[in-house]
Amino acid sequence: MNSPNSLEHVPVMRDPAVELLGCRSGGVYVDGTIGGGGYAEAILDASAPDGFLIGLDWDGDAIDRVRRRLDRFRERLVLERASFADLPIILKRLNIVTVDGIVLDLGISSYQLDDPLRGFSFSLDGPLDMRMDRSRGETAADLVNSLPEKELADVIYRFGEERWSRRIAGAIVARRKQQPFSRTGELAELIRGAVPKTRDSARIHPATRSFQALRLAVNREQDALGRFLDGALEVLKPGGRLCIVSFHSLEDRMVKVKFREWARSCRCPADAIQCRCEGKPLGRLLVRKVLRPAPEEVESNPRARSARLRAVEKC
Repeated sequence: MNSPNSLEHVPVMRDPAVELLGCRSGGVYVDGTIGGGGYAEAILDASAPDGFLIGLDWDGDAIDRVRRRLDRFRERLVLERASFADLPIILKRLNIVTVDGIVLDLGISSYQLDDPLRGFSFSLDGPLDMRMDRSRGETAADLVNSLPEKELADVIYRFGEERWSRRIAGAIVARRKQQPFSRTGELAELIRGAVPKTRDSARIHPATRSFQALRLAVNREQDALGRFLDGALEVLKPGGRLCIVSFHSLEDRMVKVKFREWARSCRCPADAIQCRCEGKPLGRLLVRKVLRPAPEEVESNPRARSARLRAVEKC
């Protein structure tokens, strides 16, 4: 998640993430969500002179932007328009079996959030799109205008943890009968009117959780994370490290559960009569307790306030 201020802005928790990766010259690293290129640049600097980086992003605009920004590293950098969930496919095509480190930043880029044409923001009016990859898939408008009321409420509750999901879904369905939604501004205003005012209303826009939920649903982000985690250890070398920065409690929970599963000395089912996994952990937790951004980072970039960093090393 990057600030809109400049291409050189430091992404959230960049320094601790890169430090935990343990970058070295000659290593092969992956930035699976390259965004504005902040992590990638730091990894390439830390792994100089011979470290190699594979940068992925399903947003073609991000790939083009980073290619310009990191042109000086072009001999040590490969950029691919792809989801991090497809990393094994990308590595196979590049004839790379395993890598030394992977970093994921699961937050939305500020380049996306601050571009009204992308439709991610409830504060900037634009087309109700929200697709990371604008070349395919349903838009947020498609979901808002077509999902049955119960399914829409379930999406808002599951992915946004919005307590007023049923009220919001009901208001959306009533409004779309008169006119389909096409703009972010009209959806944000409808949600504002549907949700009771609270003490947090002045600090957090009432549409925050609903927009987050629609983005996650449109891009199937939790599905992608689950697929990635299922195969992550297979593409890491022994001693290879994985760092993930998440901004949503559901995603952080997925990461925490998987990392702890890898770190258990025995992974056999509770009812197993005999241990079949040889009592050896697959990974080692590099941080026992989740890391959060420093107060000064949150002060300079309020969007960092919900960031959580976890890291693991393959045994």
